[in-house]
Amino acid sequence: MMGGFPLVPAGTTLPPLPHLIAVALAVGAVAGGLRRRRPAVTDRHVLALAPWMALGSAAHVLYVVDALPSALAPFAGSPTVYLTVGSLAGATWLASAAIRPQRVPTALAASGASLLVPVAALALATGVSPDGAFWSGASLALTLPIAAAAWSGLTRLRPEAAVTGGVGALAVFGHALDGVSTAIGTTQLGFGERTPVSRFLLELAGLPSVPVLGEGWLFLLVKLVVASGVTWLFAAYVRETPAEGYLFLGFVASLGLGPAAHNLLLFAVAG
Repeated sequence: MMGGFPLVPAGTTLPPLPHLIAVALAVGAVAGGLRRRRPAVTDRHVLALAPWMALGSAAHVLYVVDALPSALAPFAGSPTVYLTVGSLAGATWLASAAIRPQRVPTALAASGASLLVPVAALALATGVSPDGAFWSGASLALTLPIAAAAWSGLTRLRPEAAVTGGVGALAVFGHALDGVSTAIGTTQLGFGERTPVSRFLLELAGLPSVPVLGEGWLFLLVKLVVASGVTWLFAAYVRETPAEGYLFLGFVASLGLGPAAHNLLLFAVAG
């Protein structure tokens, strides 16, 4: 692997040239196919991509714990893994649209889940940390009411945001889970944050500490405010151009759900 890059999250690498070329060709082919075919995009299609969002993070955990064959490992580095999984998801979408267009959301969700389960199981098979697994479960349990309250508050204060539906709720939930799990990971398990801006928020001195989250509550608050604000801003986009609006909002959701899934699985195996 090549070395990391400055001013970007720690651990960011590029794979060897042959792997990089293979990923670039796959992404180009799938992007070209989607552009030509222009399959239907609804909120159900984007929600069906949720398992794929978690799959990339689960595969990266295998990379982190060195549980992948050397020939496959470069495809699971960061950020290459997201291009790898994205091309697989796009190819699945194209194949499903060609065979049974009306069943694309089901096919996307089922295929993503069928890959996610064994990848996560393989990661857990490397060894489970009881303490880390506990805090993974606690992160999820704490996030559910927080995300529900954030979504309820957003749609009450800005009713127009409700048009984003399940995709908007997924964006809020994903970023809430990322915020909660990151705060718990740094406070309870001693994990470090790889992203410079996030690390700055988590390391601000003089903040009051709250139970479980410690001083990481500010990071969670910022995540909730930003995710809610972006979801509200995307409401008009979703209303006027649903296909593009849902896709872009789904991308926003993946920026929260992906890191959150990575946190939960990594805590369980390395906590």
